[in-house]
Amino acid sequence: MSKVKKLTKGQQRRIKANHDKKLQAKNSKDKVQWDDDDLGPAQQGVIISRFGQHADVEDEKNNIHRCNLRRSVKSLVCGDKVQWRLGKETQHSVTGIIEAVHERDSVLSRPDVYDGVKPIAANISQILIVSSVLPVFNSDIIDRYLVAAEQTGITPVIVLNKTDLLASIDTEEQDNIAQQLQIYKDIGYQVLYASSQSRDGISELKTQLSQHTSIFVGQSGVGKSTLVNALMPDVGVLTNEVSGNSGLGQHTTTVARLYHFDDGGELIDSPGIREFGLWHLTPEQVCHGFIEFSDFLGLCKFRDCKHQNDPGCALIAAVKDNKIESARLASFQRILASLNDNKLTSRFND
Repeated sequence: MSKVKKLTKGQQRRIKANHDKKLQAKNSKDKVQWDDDDLGPAQQGVIISRFGQHADVEDEKNNIHRCNLRRSVKSLVCGDKVQWRLGKETQHSVTGIIEAVHERDSVLSRPDVYDGVKPIAANISQILIVSSVLPVFNSDIIDRYLVAAEQTGITPVIVLNKTDLLASIDTEEQDNIAQQLQIYKDIGYQVLYASSQSRDGISELKTQLSQHTSIFVGQSGVGKSTLVNALMPDVGVLTNEVSGNSGLGQHTTTVARLYHFDDGGELIDSPGIREFGLWHLTPEQVCHGFIEFSDFLGLCKFRDCKHQNDPGCALIAAVKDNKIESARLASFQRILASLNDNKLTSRFND
């Protein structure tokens, strides 16, 4: 049997580009077209969900309409505020067309291998970083999300989920989790505790969500969808058990969607992300994502200090003086090392 030749990355990109071009051509043929005379007056709405060349728009009376996009609409994500027009007749389940997107108050993006920096959701006022007792508490992942949140200017809140399982882990691990969370509190971040099983902390979490448009982020398996079910039992978001082989959860949310709380506030439930890449950030941007470092930036002996074992590093000196936690500096150094090891980083920062 002859050996199958592996495609190069360049060949893979060209194949994908040709596939996308054919798909776009097909979509343009299938796409419902309207003349202006076939459309009603302009209305304001919010994107509830996005499906390829279609999107669900919620009007001012909370009715939802599936719409096409004008070619001039280049970027559209869940949470966007838009101007749209209702068609006088429904055509193939499509009832209207989105004509324009209003300027965003905020946008959460992540790096994508093919699309560069890819928006996930818009007009968010709060990011809830969900971690959990099991399968594993990972402060490095929390730190990555904090860096991403600081870049957007959106307020981050840390949520420890599955607190009912604390009794099932050893005392040393319990102490480690408590110490890590105390570090975040001392820096100035808000930390909440919740359990969908025991219902502990659910009412406090509802109060925190009531005045915001929020998004849950975190590794698969930390119980984001389970929390949504506890907060909104009528929604029925699908959940899967944590895999016994990998220790990670199964991806259960396939399309980002915006939900309304009965007591006020909105939640954008987005597809799970096992690791939030920071390839698109420079070392300086990562450094500013560790907010307690701000008083020491620019004080290193050498301007090109890498904050590793460099002589005269102000951050290392701050750790020795107990002004910065050693765990946070170590996490920062690991993130910088991951940027240097990742070949994609140069693509974003050239």
